[in-house]
Amino acid sequence: MARAEYVQEALAGLDPAAGAGVDPALPLYATTFVVVDLETTGGAPDGGGITEIGAVKVRGGEQLGVLATLVNPGVPIPPFITVLTGITQAMLIPAPPIEQVLPSFLEFISDAVLVAHNAPYDVGFLKAACAKHGYRWPNPRVLDTAALARRVLTRDEVPNRKLGTLAAYFRTATQPTHRALDDAKATVDVLHGLIARLGGHRVETVGDAIEFARAVTPVQRRKRHLAEGLPKAPGVYIFRAADDRPLYVGTSGDIATRVRSYFTAGEKRARISEMLAAAERVEAVECAHSLEAEVRELRLIAAHAPPYNRRSKYPERVVWLKLTDETYPRLSVVRSLAAGDQAYLGPFSSRRAAELAAAGFHDAVPLRQCTHRLSLRTVMPACALAELGRCPAPCEHRITPEEYDHRAAAPFRTATTSDPQVVVDALLTRIEVLSRDQRYEEAAVVRSRLAAVLRATVRMQRLAGLTRIAELAAARRAPHGGWELALVRHGRLAGAGVSPPDVHPRRTLETIRATAETVLPGHGPVPRASAEESERILSWLERRETRLVEASSGWASPVTGAGRFRDLLTKAENAASHPFSTERS
Repeated sequence: MARAEYVQEALAGLDPAAGAGVDPALPLYATTFVVVDLETTGGAPDGGGITEIGAVKVRGGEQLGVLATLVNPGVPIPPFITVLTGITQAMLIPAPPIEQVLPSFLEFISDAVLVAHNAPYDVGFLKAACAKHGYRWPNPRVLDTAALARRVLTRDEVPNRKLGTLAAYFRTATQPTHRALDDAKATVDVLHGLIARLGGHRVETVGDAIEFARAVTPVQRRKRHLAEGLPKAPGVYIFRAADDRPLYVGTSGDIATRVRSYFTAGEKRARISEMLAAAERVEAVECAHSLEAEVRELRLIAAHAPPYNRRSKYPERVVWLKLTDETYPRLSVVRSLAAGDQAYLGPFSSRRAAELAAAGFHDAVPLRQCTHRLSLRTVMPACALAELGRCPAPCEHRITPEEYDHRAAAPFRTATTSDPQVVVDALLTRIEVLSRDQRYEEAAVVRSRLAAVLRATVRMQRLAGLTRIAELAAARRAPHGGWELALVRHGRLAGAGVSPPDVHPRRTLETIRATAETVLPGHGPVPRASAEESERILSWLERRETRLVEASSGWASPVTGAGRFRDLLTKAENAASHPFSTERS
């Protein structure tokens, strides 16, 4: 066999679903398998070393094709390999090199599941050969009969999972002989014998078989039926306990595929394993598109606080940095805003983040830091900050209310609503002075406070630009035709839908508007939704492919607003993991 012997029988009736790649949901009886075996010179895969390839294509128990060839490895064959396989140096001299065999082999395995006994060994040699000779490895789905046998057969049935042992157990028509084609044919019969045993494990698709062969836990194997019957559509999935309590909420563009992944070897998170043990069913909520799914996920997590969701667990627990309403105002961290509050910054996810931003303002402007209620009539003794020049001592009436407002309070109001230039300049100057005096640690602290101020002001102004709009409609091309539509009111997703292909989206948009949630205006940058929800909507709206259809008012940000300092913010955040730099921009 000096040249490739390629026998391909008629493929009439071959399922077209396998033509564009193997769908993991394809039933095993409808899956095309190519069972392959290699003989090599031994050693590690290095792009060569293959002496023989044998491959058999089967589907539904029927043989569809055979490929068998000797391969000239270009190196002498070790004597023990000749003794083991019977392949001599003289047999390989007229054989084609691997680079001439690969095109036929890659065509032969196209759109099929690759099967091998101890598949990592065979696949490793084939991938290395492709890489060495410039062929693209098609990355097929791979099923390992050795791994599958370890899951299906017990020690009482077979003492080991060697191919010869399994061939004897299943009484294969061809016995393995350490020749590639014979071993491939024996592996075909072993594969069919193993597939016959999979029915008792509720493994019916090729994806299930591949995952079943991997090292999944007993809990994953026992609970994998929870993934059955779920829609292949975007939406939210909820793992529920026996008492119907939500355990975990997630979102995906394909609910069925995502939930199945929790029962595979790729899922190794300890908390998820614990969650699966307690779960009794999975509930799916189909959504129009990914944005609606993300928003519903956030709302469900906020409403139910599932114990196994870490991120966004308590989105309602936010704080604000507010300028108090008194003669000599100061900064105060509060949990909510009142209707009369006019100067504030936030929301912050933690009190620590708010206090870091407050420290930045205290470094930049002379806002008092004491908590006393000051009076224009009564004088109080000044604290140490006044002696250090960090406070203008309004407690001793050293500064008038008008001058205090101009020097201390007004810069905060301006920074939060429009231009933070005064605050930024003051902090940059302080950083430069500290750096010049080689007080680098103190300069790094001020830099972190600058980043906190910019992060909060950029975020709030960005949110306020969207949430002040009473109604905004936007559209994005759907993956399979038509348009994904979103109706946003005061930063809250009020309605969503998808218009069918070849139908004007205006009709669908009017239906969404008629059935959308009523959202009333409110106070603050996020009056009717969580900041996370409005930010998800902003991210969707700002994508290049999203089109704004209409808006009840202009969507704008201040020309001299905090957004123009985004590059500085990025530099300040990145500098935290690098040596301190005194560069100013």
